[in-house]
Amino acid sequence: MARVIKAHITGNVWKIEVKVGDRVEEGTVVAILESMKMEMPVEAEDEGTVKAILVEEGKPVKEGEAIVELD
Repeated sequence: MARVIKAHITGNVWKIEVKVGDRVEEGTVVAILESMKMEMPVEAEDEGTVKAILVEEGKPVKEGEAIVELD
């Protein structure tokens, strides 16, 4: 069953830290968002394999928007 990791703040995607096929554990940083000149890591809340990257570096995201899909 696919699960998604969501942005916890509104900001810009500064860096994607994973790629499709990577295995992640709970707490793995999957992306870093920039908001108000601060870098905010987005961590996996569960373990799984990265199925899809749903955002691009440098693009804005809204709070609650899906960033990464896990298998």
